[in-house]
Amino acid sequence: MPLMPVVPENHSHVLAEFDCLDPLLSALRLDSGRLKCTCLAVSRKWLALGTSAGGLHLIQKEGWKQRLILTHKEGSIAQVACCPHDEDFIAVATSQGLVVVWELQLERRGRPERVSASWEHRGQGITALCWDTSALRVFVGDTGGKVSFLRAGSSKLGKGSAFVIFPVQTVTTVDSRVVQLGYQDGRLLVSSLSRCYLCDTEREKFWRVGNKERDGEYGACFFPQNRGLLVGQPPLLYSARPGSRIWEASFNGEVLSTHQFKQPLACPSLPLITYKDEPHYNPEQKSPQSIAFPKLLYFGDQNLLTWTDSAIYVFTPQNGQVLLWTEVKDLVDIAVYRNELFCLHGSGRLSHLSLLSAERCVERLLRRESWPLAAVVCCMFQHTITTSRARKSIPIDRLEHLRSQLSSSTHLDLTGQLEEVITKLEPLDSASSSRRSSISSHESFNVLDCGIYRVISRRGSQSDEETSSLINQSMSEEERLKEFNFVQEDDQVDHDPQISERLEAERSEQGLQFHLPLSFRPKPPRIALQAVKDSVSSFVKKTTEKINTLQMNSDLWQRPEFRESGQAEISATAPYSEEMDNEVYDDMPNTEANMQELRSATERAISQIQDPLVLLDPVCLRETLLEWLAVLERILGPEEHGSAAAGDSNVDGPGEERWDYLNTCSEQREESSFSSREPTESITEEKRKACPELGEKEDQCKSSEKEPEVSDGSPPNPVRVVSPKPLPSDLLSNLTQLATLYIELSCFRNQQNEQALGCTTFLRSYFFLLDQERVRRMCLLCYREQPGVQSSFTEAMLELTQSSKVVEVIQRGDLLRSLRSLRELQPWSAPPLLAHLHRLYEKHGEAAVRSFTQFYPTITPADVMTMAQQSHFLAYLDNLVQSQTEEDRLSFLQSLLEPESLRQDWLELALTHDAPQHCDTLTSDGQPRWRSHCFSWGYGRLLSLLIRLPGDLSSKQKMAETCRSHGYWTGYIYLCCQLQRRTEAFSTICQLDDFSLLEDADGVKPQTLEEWKLLIQLSQRCTSEVVSEQVAGVNGRSWSNGSADCGGKISPENLTLMLAQTAGPDRAMAVLEECGVQLVLSPRSKLVCELLRVTEKRQRAMIQTMLERCDRFLWSQHA
Repeated sequence: MPLMPVVPENHSHVLAEFDCLDPLLSALRLDSGRLKCTCLAVSRKWLALGTSAGGLHLIQKEGWKQRLILTHKEGSIAQVACCPHDEDFIAVATSQGLVVVWELQLERRGRPERVSASWEHRGQGITALCWDTSALRVFVGDTGGKVSFLRAGSSKLGKGSAFVIFPVQTVTTVDSRVVQLGYQDGRLLVSSLSRCYLCDTEREKFWRVGNKERDGEYGACFFPQNRGLLVGQPPLLYSARPGSRIWEASFNGEVLSTHQFKQPLACPSLPLITYKDEPHYNPEQKSPQSIAFPKLLYFGDQNLLTWTDSAIYVFTPQNGQVLLWTEVKDLVDIAVYRNELFCLHGSGRLSHLSLLSAERCVERLLRRESWPLAAVVCCMFQHTITTSRARKSIPIDRLEHLRSQLSSSTHLDLTGQLEEVITKLEPLDSASSSRRSSISSHESFNVLDCGIYRVISRRGSQSDEETSSLINQSMSEEERLKEFNFVQEDDQVDHDPQISERLEAERSEQGLQFHLPLSFRPKPPRIALQAVKDSVSSFVKKTTEKINTLQMNSDLWQRPEFRESGQAEISATAPYSEEMDNEVYDDMPNTEANMQELRSATERAISQIQDPLVLLDPVCLRETLLEWLAVLERILGPEEHGSAAAGDSNVDGPGEERWDYLNTCSEQREESSFSSREPTESITEEKRKACPELGEKEDQCKSSEKEPEVSDGSPPNPVRVVSPKPLPSDLLSNLTQLATLYIELSCFRNQQNEQALGCTTFLRSYFFLLDQERVRRMCLLCYREQPGVQSSFTEAMLELTQSSKVVEVIQRGDLLRSLRSLRELQPWSAPPLLAHLHRLYEKHGEAAVRSFTQFYPTITPADVMTMAQQSHFLAYLDNLVQSQTEEDRLSFLQSLLEPESLRQDWLELALTHDAPQHCDTLTSDGQPRWRSHCFSWGYGRLLSLLIRLPGDLSSKQKMAETCRSHGYWTGYIYLCCQLQRRTEAFSTICQLDDFSLLEDADGVKPQTLEEWKLLIQLSQRCTSEVVSEQVAGVNGRSWSNGSADCGGKISPENLTLMLAQTAGPDRAMAVLEECGVQLVLSPRSKLVCELLRVTEKRQRAMIQTMLERCDRFLWSQHA
């Protein structure tokens, strides 16, 4: 393979084809000679393909699945356009001049409807369709120059609005065929063969763009200015001119400048990056190109796209540059959405292209394991790939992995060229790593997840002497560097090692943790080198001193004689001495013995638990775990706990000083944990107001949980997320099993043993041993009874994930970028993801919760419920359920109910948030108010699903009483019908006085004559009460919420007419007499009854005639 030519530096983007749409066309049978694709349109969700047979295929872009096919008998499809602000509408133009607007109704699972049609352009070829950007209005242009618009009705606007016929209006007629239409902010742009016109559709004013005419197909489009400092500025418009020129005009049609692209197009064309062919780039210059741009489209990020039948051109008009141009054969039409292009070729074939930067293209190719193609792009766009900015998407290790995937036999030259590219790579240059880069240039180090800097010196060998002589190396290095003649602040002090170390320790406490005084001003090389070496040696010296001192203090803390002899004056910053050094290294065999003891105790506990007699006996299991816990506390337990167990409560100085490095870290964790508890506390406060008994129970649980932890009023122990001592992997695995089993046992059982640690205390002390996923599931089951466990788990996960890069993105406050960063972490693990979502919720509140639906099923509603406020959780749950198809919502909601008691909790939440007031739906005696069911409930869709969930008799009865107590009458009536309490349902309907509750599809219709009699008697009894209530104006506010009219009243006369339609007028009058109702029918009712009698007689006569004819026919056949 020859060497790949390098693209010039002014080219940084490519057109790439990653998907093949040939199988899609084959499945639609559009690859045959008889049937082919004629036009296309694209939106965020849909790819619309018109065919020569009059069919319109709607393809869902996610997964390339066909969802609908719309048929037209008025000819082939000539144009198609998707509504930009409502994807439920699509406009179609046929070859006979018909324009149809379809409403798809996919959200309601209905059938697509033609909501508007126009024959205004009959007999003319329709050349352009354009949607209004804010209204349901479509502009149409044809070959005769006529421009019209038609409005589309919608069933979303209310009943009957879809049947309103809007007149078709003619906007204007231009001098020649319409080439392209555009609409923006109330102005219509019309580009014809000779001129470009601008129309104000509201004021009916027209302008010509420019004075010079043209002859041919030239496009025009609006260019929004919605980026950076241009936000709020009116859009520009661009109009194509002969000779590769484009006019730039203002929003009023005044020409501002002319862009010349004839000379810039003399550059070579960039290859199309596709899986079908190997890209070829010819660096030879071409002659200037004089092109007529038939259409202009706003594309991607402030770009302008146009094409001919053989090439695609992308311009950046703001600086008058050619972003790229690529040769693509046999182009007929192009549809764009953001940075995506869908190309229709003359043969009917489709291609899906994307405009990407070179590094993004390589990243996607690597993700698809297209190794040779990714290597070719890297070699062609070296100037882009080697920059430090590209390291964010293409790290160095991924490029090295790419090199290892290339075959040495078939890609020898390509491998060598890629190696040259790798040698030119610039490292990632970010502000967050500037301080660490100065250290890494002299010392090899890495940052652990807990935040500790681990430094590995490159000097000398890794011998046993190196670990015990770090301080000697640093001091000898300092003596060697004394030969440099420069002034420092320490030069005024004697060079006593202990004094210098004490001063360094004091400066480290006052300043930065590692004290790196590197300046950004240029210095002589000798002085700069000395400053770097001095800072690194100081860093090594202080780190070693800190580690040795902490080991020494942990040894002294275990000995009671040091506390009794007044040795509490030793601090973490004490000078290093040889005696302490000897004590530390003498204690190392004791550490190994402790680890061996812990291992034996752990193995003994696991072997005992494997016995079914111990595992299934809670008492024996607890005794086994307590015996193991005593060894665990003595070896890995926190120092505070060890001092408390010794019984000495007067020791205050040494403990605080020895664990000062933990206290400084725990302050931030406490702040984050307190802030994370705010939503939970607000939830409990709301629950207390709604149910005082529940609040008392929660107070008891909280007090019982906090008593063993905060007995003296001191704050709780900091959560330990890192093991204080290194643990082997096999021992850590066994410890995790036992620790998780202990915390689960202590969580679901009341602790009666004083020696046993509480659930929260154990979690905070030994979180580094626990299985995070099992602890998360445990918290979901017991967070109501023990909220401290959930808050401690959240605090621990926040601390554990503090070093993640996503935290920096979240702290910047950009919700969309934060969500994008979280999606890049796939596959997700629930506990770390839950911590990041907790940060997002603290930052953005309800807006963040509504976006958590995309993380289901990793994050369940039970997780969100423990984190968010009740009102915010309801918004999340409603969004999650509505994200499913209508036919799957009920079963999906049922799958979320684990345990089943959540249904009643969620029902009460939905009935108490964004709901009407009780005084508007209930009377003083608890009866339904007149027409109070017409109030809108904020979570009505969720409520209707909750009451329709299958359940046992007791749960249905409890839900019915809950709906009645809150005045949710439609749900109460439905549940009464399910519980066979039809009498109560009819009584409620009569009190609500809404006839639609009986005659609608979901209405409750009487099934027997006894129910009809009962309903008539109840209606007569309630009529007088309703009339008095209306006169008194009790429910005067019931229509103040903007709800629609609820329908006719329930009266004996209306019920008689309804019964007459079912059983006949004579039978209905007989039922009235049996009920003892004296009713005088109105003239209208009498007329209806007479018509029903006549209809009934004619139906009987017709049936009799048909039977006689059938009888005669059968006898004639028999004869």
